[in-house]
Amino acid sequence: MHIGNSSLFSLVKLSCSLGAAILLPLAAESARAAETARPNFVLLMGDDHGWEETGYHGHPHVKTPVLDEIAATGLRFDRFYAAHPSCSPTRASFLTGRHPNRMGTFAPGRSFRPEEITIARLLSQAGYRCGHFGKWHVGAVKKESPVSPGAMGFHEWLSHDNFFELNPSLSRNGGPPEVFKGESSEILVAETIRFINSTRKAGQPFLAVVWFGSPHEPYSGLPADLALYDDLPAKYQKTVRLTSNETGGQVTRPQGEVLRERYAEITAMDRAIGTLRKFLAAQGLRENTLLFYCGDNGTSPDAALGFPHRGMKGTLYEGGTLVPGLIEWPARIPKPRATLFRASTSDLLPTLCALAGQPPPARPLDGLDLTPVLDGKMTERPAPLYFWEFNTSRYAGAKPEPYIDPALQEGTTPLAKKAGGKSTRDFLNWRHPAVTEADFRGARSIIEGDFKLVIHEPKGGALKRELFDLKADPAEKTNLVEQQSARAGQLQDRLRAWQESVLKSLTGADYAH
Repeated sequence: MHIGNSSLFSLVKLSCSLGAAILLPLAAESARAAETARPNFVLLMGDDHGWEETGYHGHPHVKTPVLDEIAATGLRFDRFYAAHPSCSPTRASFLTGRHPNRMGTFAPGRSFRPEEITIARLLSQAGYRCGHFGKWHVGAVKKESPVSPGAMGFHEWLSHDNFFELNPSLSRNGGPPEVFKGESSEILVAETIRFINSTRKAGQPFLAVVWFGSPHEPYSGLPADLALYDDLPAKYQKTVRLTSNETGGQVTRPQGEVLRERYAEITAMDRAIGTLRKFLAAQGLRENTLLFYCGDNGTSPDAALGFPHRGMKGTLYEGGTLVPGLIEWPARIPKPRATLFRASTSDLLPTLCALAGQPPPARPLDGLDLTPVLDGKMTERPAPLYFWEFNTSRYAGAKPEPYIDPALQEGTTPLAKKAGGKSTRDFLNWRHPAVTEADFRGARSIIEGDFKLVIHEPKGGALKRELFDLKADPAEKTNLVEQQSARAGQLQDRLRAWQESVLKSLTGADYAH
């Protein structure tokens, strides 16, 4: 059969068209798959925001409609833990995937160390542009600090050494502090949106770490937010101690007035998160952006109402370490789910490494990869969770050597709360001497499965042990240590072995590799 040139050309053209028709959808699908393999990350954290202080957990007063919506559409962690019952240590775990005692971040105001490998450093190597916005509190934010956000892997930062209220003073990329007029959560979200827009123009995926100053005391709210809680002063009349916005010193005030202001801050923070979500949706970014929210420790003593968990910020009971935990990521989590998997802030680094295709650091990590949890394939934690408040009295009289030049640890961004007459904060980190038995002291706990062992070391008193079945007794009311002494002993042995690993890290041994 003879085919003329024109017919042959038509046939070839038809074949090409059919091939293109087949290949174009495949190419689009391939592009979508590639994009899904490189999600964007927005990691949000509230300051002193405890587990119970959300609408979706049934709080009787606080209004959090945006967090409630995320809980109803994404993955809700009903057992999410801060790695420590106070702020700086938890933030160190969030960034490094390691327990804060491994790097000497024992308490608020303790920095981490320059050799630590952060999420930002790892994702930068994977092609991400990384920004930090808000509270830092793991070292000074000024440019010359060896543990500033920039030194630890972030390309941009608008940050504060500690916490802040309305009209915050913030340092942009390590420069002198500037006053930003307005509600602080709104300011941080506006800066995050600016960062995301500039990063998209450069064609890069992004990591935005947004650490709000709310709802840490002292409290200040906008009139419309305060009005939502006008009924509280009459309901809670006992007095509590907190910082005065006027003097920076401690004052005693009725708790109802304090809660009115605190909840106004939580509602404003919630609204700012809503602004960010709407922006992501409008820009077509919501589908493949992992949006995460948690608190950094349990509710502070001035605001704790005593339910449903025992304890508060600064304690190793559930009320000190359980915090809200939410992930929204429609591309990976298309249907709403809740999980009782016990996750921690230490899990963030290994999880993001897995999602970005970046190997985790070759050093001891305390977190684990949560991607099987995201996919509903893992419901129980395969390894224990550990908590430990290091007893820094071990250093008393020892004159430890500073790990970082103290001049580089001096903060620059002022805050309302004064300490030693200063409105700025300085940081500490010490080189650790040879490990002794005294280093194992301090309140500590282990959770394995549903059982939790808590060990207290009162000053001058005998060791106190408590064993709880968290499934049957989430309020930690019944001490089972006498009835289940063998189990308590096994957990204590595991806790001791883990402490040995942590103390080896504390001496700097991990940095030799």
